[in-house]
Amino acid sequence: MVPDVSTGSDSRGLIVYLFGPGRRDEHTDPHIVAAWDMAGAPDPGRDPAATYSQLAKRLDHHVDLRTRELGGRKPPQHVWHCPVRTAPGDRYLTDAEWAEVARRIVHATGIAPEGDDKACRWIAVRHADDHIHIMATTVRADGRRPRTNRDGQRAQAECRKIEAEFGLRRLKSGDLTAPRTPTGAERAKAERQGQTVTARQWLREQAYAVAAAVRTEADYFTVLQSLGIKVKTRLGPETGDVIGYSLAAPGDTNAAGEPVWYGGSKLAPDLSINRLRERLPDQKLADRPRHVVDPADPWRHTTTAIHAARTVLDSDDDAAAQGHLAAFGDALYNIASATTGPHRAELRSAAMAFNRARRSATRADHQAATALRKAAKELAYASGEPGGFAIALLFATVHLARAAATWHEQRGHEQQAAAAEEALRHLQAGYQQVAAPVLADLTRRAPRAATARRYEQDVRAALPNHADRILADPTWTALTTTLAHAETAGHNPRRLLAKVGAQRELDSAERPAEVLNWRITAQPNRRTQAARSRSTISRTSARSATPHPPATPVATRPEERSRHR
Repeated sequence: MVPDVSTGSDSRGLIVYLFGPGRRDEHTDPHIVAAWDMAGAPDPGRDPAATYSQLAKRLDHHVDLRTRELGGRKPPQHVWHCPVRTAPGDRYLTDAEWAEVARRIVHATGIAPEGDDKACRWIAVRHADDHIHIMATTVRADGRRPRTNRDGQRAQAECRKIEAEFGLRRLKSGDLTAPRTPTGAERAKAERQGQTVTARQWLREQAYAVAAAVRTEADYFTVLQSLGIKVKTRLGPETGDVIGYSLAAPGDTNAAGEPVWYGGSKLAPDLSINRLRERLPDQKLADRPRHVVDPADPWRHTTTAIHAARTVLDSDDDAAAQGHLAAFGDALYNIASATTGPHRAELRSAAMAFNRARRSATRADHQAATALRKAAKELAYASGEPGGFAIALLFATVHLARAAATWHEQRGHEQQAAAAEEALRHLQAGYQQVAAPVLADLTRRAPRAATARRYEQDVRAALPNHADRILADPTWTALTTTLAHAETAGHNPRRLLAKVGAQRELDSAERPAEVLNWRITAQPNRRTQAARSRSTISRTSARSATPHPPATPVATRPEERSRHR
């Protein structure tokens, strides 16, 4: 059961909508199921003589009184609105049951505490099988405003109790770290414009993707603007520093033709300017040039960092673990952007799903995850997708997403655990799309039987406790091909198996040979490394043999002097 609290200032307009046919004639038999006074509340859905104006006037009676007392100043946002919807698949609720739901929610939120004869006036309108709308005017009979602080959280808590008592589907409890959901008006606007998501949702995804890739705060705003997004910053009165910002989607305007702005924190809690700064590196580090020798390096570095993140999730440092989950959320966006092929859509969906799992009430130690975030940002500038290295990285993300779901579940983070599970399903689907043909090809190109028997001996010597399971794994034949490639690249198969087998336990792996296959794939080519090392030494020697003029201090350069005369 999902409540959705909002406020406004147009009571008659909301009444017209609630009792009207709906935007697409979807409203059926609109009528009041509960009210502050069932006898005194005109019901346009049941009484032909009742009008929208009569009902609005009865609801606004105390608002009008308070307005006169304030000298004509109507209280701002005096209309309280809370749709309450059952989950798909829930049983049908009668009008009497919906009436009980409404009374419990207005009591729990402070709109109309039970037994309070001075409480706000309210109605609950039903115009569909699966939901009601609760509407109230937030001025009490004694002229005071109700105590509605944390009303959304209290409504959620009451709905969890109602679900248990009514035998409805039990939804996940939140922890106030979820992003704001689009309003009904925002959803209707998107539908009218033929959009599948609202402007708020689109901006949120763009902001997450850009924040994952950029290295500085200035780059963040620059890239957003390059996407056609309007950016408005708020500066501190004394320092002139940016203390907040808002974004507007291209072409998203209000009735007056003005951009519709969304503050960063209103898109998601971790998109506020302060939370962004915690994740962006120091400006001096960001300005350092990036030296990528091998196109596979970004993929390999990110894979290594993700393996390290799994170890952190197994530790007792929750702040560091939460920091790594936030960095993993960024990594998923960059992996998706650097990926080509049909599985890219699954990776993008995984990144979007994991957004709810990247934050919780546990405060993140972002510094602890610097290595993962730095490695992931390299992917934003990667050129090309280096085959097996990319699959090895994707395989690592599957296991980290599974570990993230377990970590959240153990700590009672229900919504985050569910989000991590959803991301896991997308990652598994993407991995299967790209890995299955590669494993099949490795199996087809397996080395001869004598070589395979030698590798079997290496497995038994290097990993004796896991050898039987590895050799019985359906992907063992594919692993022999990978071992042959590694041997050609300069690795000793036995030592390599011992090394990758020690990276993390294999007991929990359903297919240990498949795990070893991708761990070995992610290892650098030793012959190529040696060749590069020799080339670097040669270039260094040549430079040292050539005399260089002494460096000119910055302060005495001619152009600097002339500029400061």
